Amino acid sequence: MKTSSPVPSSIDEYIAGFPKDVQAILSKMRATIRRAAPGAVESISYRIPTYKLNGPLVYFAGFKAHVSLYPVTSPVKKKFAKELSPYEMSTGTVRFPLEQPIPYALIGRIVKFMVQEKKR
Repeated sequence: MKTSSPVPSSIDEYIAGFPKDVQAILSKMRATIRRAAPGAVESISYRIPTYKLNGPLVYFAGFKAHVSLYPVTSPVKKKFAKELSPYEMSTGTVRFPLEQPIPYALIGRIVKFMVQEKKR
């Protein structure tokens, strides 16, 4: 999605701004996050899909060559270090290349872990 485009008003609108193949991936990421955090509230923040549960929980975004999940906190990085090792990461972000299978099960486990961390 181009940064010069208008801010989407919903996650549906955000996803609709991508090519069909990326829409399918983003829709499946959304469904995975919703299953893992059923009490979280969906919104758009920082121009990307956001889930809030007693404050921000997780964000995701689509790009030309990858999809990203954020914020991936230090406890998440530590707990899932082995599973996340094949992916490019930066502070608070993990990138899943579009040319590789997206690890939806891993995303679900990460979000569930983040929900549990919020309860602490």
